[in-house]
Amino acid sequence: MHDSNSTHRLRYILLYSDHSMARDFYEVLGIARTATADEVRRAYRKLAKEFHPDKNKAAEATKRFSEVQEAYDTLSEAEKRRQYDQFGRAGAGFGAQGGGQGGGPWQNVNQSDLEEMLGGLGGIGDFFRTGASPRPRSGPTRSARGQDSQQEVTVDFMTAAVGGSRNISTRDAAGKIESIDVRIPAGISSGGVLRVPGKGSLGIGGGPQGDLMVVVRIAPHPWFYRDGMDVSINVPITIVEAALGTSVGVPLLKGSITLRIPPGTHSGKKLRVTGKGIAPVGKTPGDFYAVIDIVAPTSLDPTDAASLTTLGTKLPDPREHRWE
Repeated sequence: MHDSNSTHRLRYILLYSDHSMARDFYEVLGIARTATADEVRRAYRKLAKEFHPDKNKAAEATKRFSEVQEAYDTLSEAEKRRQYDQFGRAGAGFGAQGGGQGGGPWQNVNQSDLEEMLGGLGGIGDFFRTGASPRPRSGPTRSARGQDSQQEVTVDFMTAAVGGSRNISTRDAAGKIESIDVRIPAGISSGGVLRVPGKGSLGIGGGPQGDLMVVVRIAPHPWFYRDGMDVSINVPITIVEAALGTSVGVPLLKGSITLRIPPGTHSGKKLRVTGKGIAPVGKTPGDFYAVIDIVAPTSLDPTDAASLTTLGTKLPDPREHRWE
């Protein structure tokens, strides 16, 4: 009989081998390795909209959407990105388990360990010995818990932010399609895993059934974007509103607010609304940020153009001494 540690080690080796052949995350998003956090986010939002399964029915859309989501999950977080840049996928996902810094996927596996791990899986390991045939197994079958199974589900931004439920289809113990509701907690991150007890593979020898591990992917929102528990929205205003100040209505995750924009506000300024971000149960809620985006007019009649030209001669040069 093989022990559970050998099985887990084999599972890791196979996973590591798969990751070593996967596409580079920067290539997936179509960005340079020197891309800023904003460039990463913009690339992700563009591709996520293009390949979202609800909008793109092409055969490869779902796979591409998952690749884009996985790449963003790593490159959007500074520490994960640092590990990925140094070690590749081994550093981003498997570094703590001994993935190493390079080489082939089997380079750190001792041959005797490999035979031991494979040999315990019903004689499969014997095929790795030259001229050998599977060894017969005998003795009573021990009961064992069934393996956990995994399934991905894509939820909309608002469900992930405020919580809700998602109905998914899976197979029950008899192999029939079963519909179950999975509770989505408020604040779950993309790539987060939810456990559904007793919905995995059947146990061995009367052992308990494994669990279903639901990997959550979050679809982008047309207005909102998040950083941890904080939520932001871009608020466009005119050059007149930026210069003189104004009040604008801004939607929140729940409800809306009238936001006062002070005179002289510059593009990119963040106005914070404390405690109106994502509010996980039992934890401190995040904040909500209105990010100002000054929109210049694209066309002016001659009178307005002349007025602005006159005004421009009276304004101080914002670049004076800027680069001295």
